[in-house]
Amino acid sequence: MNLTWPAFLQWPAGVPQPSFLWPQFLWLLLALPLLVLLYLWVQRRRKKLAVRYASLSIVKEALGRGPGWRRHVPPLLLLAALACELLASARPVAVVALPSNQQTIILAMDVSGSMRATDVEPNRLVAAQNAAKTFLAELPRDVKVGIVAFAGSAQVAQQPTLNREDLVNAIDRFQLQRATATGNAIVISLAAIFPKAGIELQQIGLERMRGNMGRSLDQAPPKQNEFVPVPPGSYTSAAIIMLTDGQRTTGVDPLEAAMMAADRGVKVYTVGIGTVDGETIGFEGWSMRVRLDEDTLKQIARETAAEYYYAGTAQDLKKVYQSLSNRLTLEKKETEVSALFALAGALLALVAGGLSLLWFGRVL
Repeated sequence: MNLTWPAFLQWPAGVPQPSFLWPQFLWLLLALPLLVLLYLWVQRRRKKLAVRYASLSIVKEALGRGPGWRRHVPPLLLLAALACELLASARPVAVVALPSNQQTIILAMDVSGSMRATDVEPNRLVAAQNAAKTFLAELPRDVKVGIVAFAGSAQVAQQPTLNREDLVNAIDRFQLQRATATGNAIVISLAAIFPKAGIELQQIGLERMRGNMGRSLDQAPPKQNEFVPVPPGSYTSAAIIMLTDGQRTTGVDPLEAAMMAADRGVKVYTVGIGTVDGETIGFEGWSMRVRLDEDTLKQIARETAAEYYYAGTAQDLKKVYQSLSNRLTLEKKETEVSALFALAGALLALVAGGLSLLWFGRVL
């Protein structure tokens, strides 16, 4: 049971309050003031014994110059060591940043014609490519990355791999196309994460339709080993980062695709780049009206227990990818830190014994 700092000890306001698995052991800290009183009593008793000598000057000449403040240092360090060991016995718990077990990240990147817009310098596509390359450079080398490019359709530009050069080459090969199929991008990304699951675009909505349809008496019951939904965000071995500058114009419903990802526990982090209010952009002799569908992107992230980011400039986009890199490679966990307190106590005890041996020729 994880309990918090006991009421009899006042914790400073504004400082995160620690928690302990065995807080009842904290009562032993009350023994520390008793040890301090015992130490003071011993020191006073020594002074009384010294007064019994006929001449204090003879004693001083025999002992030479006294140890002064140094005689109090080893006991003080030993007291601190004991305090650390008592805290360790209470099994303290802290929230610390630890390496994530994330193994695969899929970058789903919009390559629709609107990515040619120059509101993000030098243009949206180049800014997205540069930010993605920086993201790859900052990721740990043991994290696999896959690339999915989407416009009117979605395809895997690079299967998940550890080879950063192959990933950069795939990003450099992007070709602008018409339309935007954000839902397709999510489904194809899931297929890249689970290559043996047989995930296809045609699956969207079929599972729910089958759930609402009856079956004939002579039809065999479904196999028990079929796919079973899991809680959203519970699959920690892979994640999807989808960047887009427009709204869905074709393909499967992105919210249906998001529910498909949520059922498999995969988080879909969405990144919006471009104009929220919308603008007209020319492309290969024709013009189109584009608008960033933030509401849908936010809902996709929310359904999959992830987050939405907006990047209005190239610098913002780089910051977004940097934040995602930290989030996906480091995660905060409640972790028992008893070993740290035990180690600190052992080191303090060693220092106390060493100083006492060096200064006085004895261990305390």
